[in-house]
Amino acid sequence: MPFISKDWRSPGEAWVKTDEGWEKKKVLENCKAIKAESSDEETMEAAEAEQAMQPHCQITIKCTKEIAGFNELDEVVKRLDFRSAVKDVRRFNYICALLDLLIGQQMTALSGCAQKALLAMLEEVASHVTKSHHNPRGFRRLLTKLRAVSVAEKSSCWGGPLGSQLLWDQHSIKINKILKMAAQMQICEPDSHPQLLQLPEECIREIILRLSDHRDLAASAQACETMANIVDEQRVWRELTKFHFNPQQIELALNKESFNGDWKVIFNSLKRTYGLSEERQYAEMLSLCKYCRCLFWRSLGHPCIADQCPEFRARLQEAGGLTPPSPVPPSAFLKFFSL
Repeated sequence: MPFISKDWRSPGEAWVKTDEGWEKKKVLENCKAIKAESSDEETMEAAEAEQAMQPHCQITIKCTKEIAGFNELDEVVKRLDFRSAVKDVRRFNYICALLDLLIGQQMTALSGCAQKALLAMLEEVASHVTKSHHNPRGFRRLLTKLRAVSVAEKSSCWGGPLGSQLLWDQHSIKINKILKMAAQMQICEPDSHPQLLQLPEECIREIILRLSDHRDLAASAQACETMANIVDEQRVWRELTKFHFNPQQIELALNKESFNGDWKVIFNSLKRTYGLSEERQYAEMLSLCKYCRCLFWRSLGHPCIADQCPEFRARLQEAGGLTPPSPVPPSAFLKFFSL
């Protein structure tokens, strides 16, 4: 005799119709709570101080006979408040890397809700970049892929992208809006004084030493002779190498006579051998709690069962102590979904 569980008899999710289509009621309530908390800067600061507003989302790690379910990309994106995260300088590169993985051929295979959430995030990125002029290089890379999606959708004949023609007509309107915003973007020289090149050489050096991307160093060297001379210094490449690679990897590279102590050569060799760790490329990433099965932003935290249940915490201490949450790079984040 088949087992009929409570879940089979449950009434299911409550849905609400919005201007953007049908949305789950619990997701809308979560988004409204986040917007209410972030509407006032003072309220937001107080909320962060008390950790009262903590965007998080429980997910299914592995579907088994005991735990059945799947994760919906659009719901997770809304619960983690990705659109607001775009405006946070610590999370901006993480969001762009995620969009970079999704935009392209994979986007046409996403569900309609996921496509809408993806384009809404991209529109938020476009609005933020055009206003703040922050990280235009990453935005231009996204635009290149977005144009390819637009061309592929228009030229498709057999087996077009997933979704109705009406849905893709709406997507085309939003894509054209984003491309128009990008075309009108002009990066002008700021009026503030002193400007970067008017700073003492010591200050410029300290700024360059804090760059974690070797491509930014190459771009800085092309700006002026002073910055080119600083970028050529061994100290700059030594600090960059120590930031991306562990001491054991560096020691192996230094023992090779062909390098002759040139830290730029050492960095490039280590990059070819080991690649750059994803965890080092972002100021902040999502984390996964091993106890709650929750995704959350590390700096904001989440309501963990280990904090709310003294008995559970005591058992963990007896078992060897708490285990720190696992970092979740963009590529690992997408593995939680059936894409």
